[in-house]
This record gives sequence, C-alpha cells and structure tokens, in this order.
Amino acid sequence: MTALLVCCGLATLDVVQVVDRLPAADEKVVARSLDVTFGGPAANAAATAAALGVRTVLVTALGQGPVADLVRHGLGAAGVEVVDLLDGPGTPAVSTVLVTRGTGERAVVSVNAVGVRDLSGPARRLDVLEGATALLVDGHHLGAAQELAADASVRGVPVLLDGGSWKPGLEGLLAHVDHAVLSADFRLPDGGGDVLRRVADLGPRSVAQSAGGGPVRILVGGPEGRHESVLRPPVVPAEEVVDTLGAGDVLHGATAASLAAGHDVLTALADGVARASESVRHPGALGWVS
Repeated sequence: MTALLVCCGLATLDVVQVVDRLPAADEKVVARSLDVTFGGPAANAAATAAALGVRTVLVTALGQGPVADLVRHGLGAAGVEVVDLLDGPGTPAVSTVLVTRGTGERAVVSVNAVGVRDLSGPARRLDVLEGATALLVDGHHLGAAQELAADASVRGVPVLLDGGSWKPGLEGLLAHVDHAVLSADFRLPDGGGDVLRRVADLGPRSVAQSAGGGPVRILVGGPEGRHESVLRPPVVPAEEVVDTLGAGDVLHGATAASLAAGHDVLTALADGVARASESVRHPGALGWVS
C-alpha cells in the first residue's frame, strides 16, 4: 500500500528574524536576517513528511486573502496538498519568531487558532482519509481533528498526536489517539502526576515526551502491561546548533511519515528523533531538506 499521511491542524505565516539577543523592554534591536514562510505544527510536520517522500495532505483553515495565498503557495511548493476547511475570506495566524544567533533558541508570539470557528462540519463532509495510512493531529481546530481521529480509529488508521501543549477539550481527542508525542513543556491542567502515565490513561497506547536535545521517555502499553524506555538522540555539539525552530515539528512529521510507511512506533520515533536532531544544524524548520 502506498503511504499517505493526513495532517490536521494549524498553518500560519511565520515572520522569522535572527537576532544577536532578545530585546529588553522598550528596546529595539537590528535583525541579522529575515525570512517569511509558512509555519505551524501540522504544516511543518506535513512539509517534513513530504520532504521524506511521503504523499501528504494537510487539513487546515486558511481562507481567501493575500496572507492565505502566501501560506497556500508555500505549502504547495513544499509538496503538501492542502484541504482548506475555511470558506470565504480569512487570514491565517501570523507568528513572530525571534531566533537568537549563537544558541539557536527561539521565542515565538502567535494567536494560533484563537478566533477560528468550529470546523467539525466541513471536516465531516470531506472524505480526506480515503487511502490514508496515518493521521497526525496537533490539537488545533479541535472539532475537525476529533472527527477525523474518530473516523481513523474506525478505519484502523494509526493516529499520532503532536502534543505541544494542553488545550481545552484535548481529552476528547486523546480518546481516539494511538500514539502521543509530547513536548518537554507539556503539562496537564492540574500539573500533577507522571505526564506519560496520565496521558496514557486518556487513551493512547504509547506516549513519548521529548526533552530538547536530551533523552526521550517512552511509555508503551501491551498485553503484559506498560513498559517504559528511553531513546537517546544523537549528540549535537552546542557550537553546531544553528536554529531549534521547528525541531519538534520535524520530530512529529518524520515520526508520522515512518508510521505511514508501516513501521512500528518505536522505529518511527527513532526515525523522528534522528531527523529532528539533524534539523537543528540548519536554519528554519526545513533548512535540512536541501
């Protein structure tokens, strides 16, 4: 079967500037470079999978307008097929990203999908999962993501969650998720307990949590109970780190691409971690592609 990854979630327009240091209050700094491109967890993950040779469809909300056209054109150039759930005029979120030269650390300001209406109806009417071999959701556009995840569960299509942060209503989506990959900053609303086990209690068969360049904790359930392991990423010397922007999205996209190709979750996670580690040596989320 030909691999087909469907991603559902956020697409943004990213304005990325590289600075020597972040400005203090009421201070202006001069950027060393400027790049304007598409971004967002699901969009970057989709572009990652497409760059790895997997046919990829992104279900998102763009609308009609100059900003939407920029994002749509960028995604198309990256090899991603776009299914736009937003009819009529619309403007994707614009993210402001400051990357610190010398460390590769980034600071991001964005409204994400705040203010976008519930898109569960349009998602229900479109059979975007026909032929899909994996589904990735990032928790944005939650109504559409939950409907697609429930449909994927019925079809036997593995569902991967990019767990960047907790979002209201996420427990309903997690009930249909097979594999959750959480960011280092992911916390449940009450902040208590072991994150991996508590998320696993909400539905996923496996839960992993990244730690920047550190070890990835993995909890996998099976007939004999849950088993925890650690995946150590390749070491990237600090002086070789150019930009950490989008490394988490690359992790999720490469993991999803591997799942779509039919690999088991531990193999897929190893593929994702290796690709994400390489990505920080290059500028932007997709600098490693060329």
